[in-house]
Amino acid sequence: MIQLNSIIIGDNHPFILIAGPCVVENEKMIMQTAKQIKSICNELNIPLIFKSSYKKANRTSGKSFTGIGDDEALKILFKVKEKFNIPLLTDIHTAEEAAIAAKYVDVIQIPAFLCRQTDLLIAAGITKKVVNIKKGQFLAPEDIKLAADKVKSTGNKNIMLTERGTTFGYHNLVVDMRSLVIMKELGYPVVMDATHSVQLPSAGNTSGGQPKFILPLAKAAVAVGIDALFLEVHPNPKEALSDADSQLPLNKLKNILEELQKIDKVVKGY
Repeated sequence: MIQLNSIIIGDNHPFILIAGPCVVENEKMIMQTAKQIKSICNELNIPLIFKSSYKKANRTSGKSFTGIGDDEALKILFKVKEKFNIPLLTDIHTAEEAAIAAKYVDVIQIPAFLCRQTDLLIAAGITKKVVNIKKGQFLAPEDIKLAADKVKSTGNKNIMLTERGTTFGYHNLVVDMRSLVIMKELGYPVVMDATHSVQLPSAGNTSGGQPKFILPLAKAAVAVGIDALFLEVHPNPKEALSDADSQLPLNKLKNILEELQKIDKVVKGY
């Protein structure tokens, strides 16, 4: 179990939501999206951690959008935190970024492709922030324990483990729901990333996606008993500068959360 401000993650508590646009594109979009997600979560009584990458360092093409500038993007995220009183999550890509991001956010995320990078994991742990490790598309679920152990070696036990799909041939991912059970047995809160899991990786110059499967995957994960749900949400995914084919339209968020809450209440008995 993790205590983050007033939010409790794990220990059979209702699922929390980690949601926001893939990347900081501009201040107006981020602030408006945060406001709407916060309003929905308040109405449904779902704890929220707002997420957005301050930069994208792992794009398919070298010509893809990577960000508006690190300092500017981090300051925009901090405005979200101050204005709406929402904890923040962002990802890092180098050990040096850990201390920088920790000045602004509450949860540091390790990207799936980088989940074995020892220096990165240790640097994240040293910040004493909550660390969310995304299980690599190339890892068996039990293998993520070794990544968690690296963070834990710093004395930081505030660790979450995220499922985001496993490589299934070329340009495809599959989610094995057994992974959620196996990772939970490791003793950490488990997160289901229902948007990256519907990606069609590196299909040409960009990754594609099948967003129609977001809800079915999320339903199945909530039925297993996840502790948190991760959704990339955008007011107009078609215009998104990153992951345009896999983000959830903001106007669909409330209905999806209502459906998932019903399942969560049955599974956890609250």
